[in-house]
Amino acid sequence: MFDIGFAEILIVSVVALLVLGPDKLPVAVKTCGMWLGRIKRSVTAIQHEISEELRVEELRRTTAISKEELEKELSEMRKPFKAAAKDVEDAVSEAEKTPTTEAASTAESPKTDSDKSST
Repeated sequence: MFDIGFAEILIVSVVALLVLGPDKLPVAVKTCGMWLGRIKRSVTAIQHEISEELRVEELRRTTAISKEELEKELSEMRKPFKAAAKDVEDAVSEAEKTPTTEAASTAESPKTDSDKSST
């Protein structure tokens, strides 16, 4: 992490021993170790959260791409069915517009002689 050699560590240790003294130095080293451990755990947790967020974002992106592809395929598959449904609707509407021969014959049948005499 840091480019600190043995000589630098030795100098820092001697200065710490002279400044803090032999009775406070172990407590200070323990406290520094504890803080460094907490910092490492925090950094590791943050890295883990970031990598998890990146993984989730990648999953969302691939899911969105897959969804678009599936919707595109689905719309292509629906086209023949929509055309067939439109043809059926057109045929039904044409059938409704033109009366059937049976209905036309009863609706427009001429009056018989008995019907004419009664009027």
